[in-house]
Amino acid sequence: MSEDRLANEELSSAEVPESDQDQAMAADLLTGDVELHEEGEPEAVAEPTLEDQLAEAEAKAAEYLDGWQRARAEFANARKRAERQRTEAYSSAAIDFGKRLLPVVDDLGRALESVPPEISENSWFEGLDLVNRKVRSILESMDIKPIEALGQPFDPNYHEALALKEANDVESGLVIEELQTGYSLGEKVIRPSLVNVSA
Repeated sequence: MSEDRLANEELSSAEVPESDQDQAMAADLLTGDVELHEEGEPEAVAEPTLEDQLAEAEAKAAEYLDGWQRARAEFANARKRAERQRTEAYSSAAIDFGKRLLPVVDDLGRALESVPPEISENSWFEGLDLVNRKVRSILESMDIKPIEALGQPFDPNYHEALALKEANDVESGLVIEELQTGYSLGEKVIRPSLVNVSA
């Protein structure tokens, strides 16, 4: 053999790894899965241990749980806020409707009270009384109720005093006359009762 041929054979045998381990190391070098020491020797990247993988999975699970709990709380708050707004809108609309309807209720009541006895037997009067009862039942169905005043202690939140009057055998500060019925929707006063109070 010539010297050139021998040199070529040595060079080609040096380029090709001899064992499977050498071949795997060469492949790792090509893919970047192996790091080199300062001396130039390759070192395999360590696989994470099961404990590391478990800790990472638990951290992700805790993060996802926290995000889910926050989203759930935000949804619950949004639902409560929407329900509160719906209730307030209904209450506001009912109060507005009540304010518009109460003068009609007052007029019907006064008309029925001032009818002479001989007319009260007519069928048209019974129809008018039926209309009055239906209007009042509409108010009740909307939770609009008359405010109790007669005989009650005067309460400026529910009553509007027009006069103080002397009254025998009546404790001072009680409502002795109701001149106009007041109405409320729950705790909200639509219209206070106009009253006279004992002095």
